Amino acid sequence: MLIFRWAMLLCLIAAGVFFAFYAGTGQQRFKRYGLITLKWTIIAAFCFFGVLILERIA
Repeated sequence: MLIFRWAMLLCLIAAGVFFAFYAGTGQQRFKRYGLITLKWTIIAAFCFFGVLILERIA
């Protein structure tokens, strides 16, 4: 559980760093990297919380 929380935090920080690079340089690739990182972080979070909910039900 703790490892997953740290992984989620690091992924969110990485997405923030990519968006900061985009704001600083204006290069579209950093915006794309940030959106991809954020998308997969959110997908992983939904899967994780789905598993927690299923554990509570069963």
